[in-house]
Amino acid sequence: MNFVINDHNIVEILIVTYLVSFLLVFLSKKLAFHIGAIDMPNERKVHQRPMPRLGGIAVYGAFLFGYIMYGSLTTQMLSILIASFIIVMLGLIDDIKPLRAKDKLLVQLIAASIVVFYGKLYFSEITLLGLTLVFPPIVNQLIALFFIVGSVNAINLIDGLDGLSSGISSIYFTTISIIAFILNQQQGLDIILCLIMLGSTLGFLTHNFPPAKTFIGDCGSTFLGFMIAVIALLGFKVTTITSLVIPLLILAIPIFDTAFAILRRLLNHKKIGEPDKQHFHHQLLKMKFSPRVSILIIYGINILFSAVSIFYVLGDNKVAMVIYIILMILLLYIVINTDILFEHKNNKRK
Repeated sequence: MNFVINDHNIVEILIVTYLVSFLLVFLSKKLAFHIGAIDMPNERKVHQRPMPRLGGIAVYGAFLFGYIMYGSLTTQMLSILIASFIIVMLGLIDDIKPLRAKDKLLVQLIAASIVVFYGKLYFSEITLLGLTLVFPPIVNQLIALFFIVGSVNAINLIDGLDGLSSGISSIYFTTISIIAFILNQQQGLDIILCLIMLGSTLGFLTHNFPPAKTFIGDCGSTFLGFMIAVIALLGFKVTTITSLVIPLLILAIPIFDTAFAILRRLLNHKKIGEPDKQHFHHQLLKMKFSPRVSILIIYGINILFSAVSIFYVLGDNKVAMVIYIILMILLLYIVINTDILFEHKNNKRK
């Protein structure tokens, strides 16, 4: 992309994509009711009435509009456009009629492969905690595939509370943008896509913050997860992201929740893909926090993890470590005192 980023352009990109997304939500709600993409309330859901679940179409539409306005076509960008279309269409079908997990995983792998092999977007080396790991290209490509598919499903998995997936994604896009400006790397494709995605996501979040008027749906949460992974991989290409620690920290809550969901289901002899009501946000609701307060608590924790990544980039490792230790103690407290790992733990205590 040859677009030059400056303070004026940043504001323009954010406002334009925000407005497009905000307005497209009204159309996506009508479309959802028309084609039956409705999320019905049940014992696992927080909402009490049928909700349209195609908000992701508005986010994707604003992303495409932002790209047309501020982007230029390259092989790498073409691979992202093709793969993102596949991800969104897969999610759209799943929102109308749920698909089998293995079928979705196969299509997600195909989409990720387009970015990795056609767009040549993968790790050249992996730096983690001061260690630099260099693998053969095929290994780096396989790691990139796992990273993309993992991000897609992590963001999709946590999308169980109003404003959760879109809010966490907005924090991610904001943090990467801040890091880029700290490192004077604001001309990369990753930052332009970050700004486009931030405006597009915030436009939807205005409708989705509790109490939500619409849901993002699988078409939106999987698209957000896909773009998060793509932007991270792009960031490694232009040194915006100097270590794998950065995206892992910013995505700590989705990673934490996904890891414990898998462990919880294995320990309780359930299928990994079987839904339950023991996720991190469910634990906060069980503590009698309202949905709005619960989401603000998660935002706060996620912002602190993002702050750790920023201090890490600035080289202030002491402050980063202090915040990180505090957050680890908090997460350990949650594990010990809730049902997030062992179902019905609190009930047994009673």
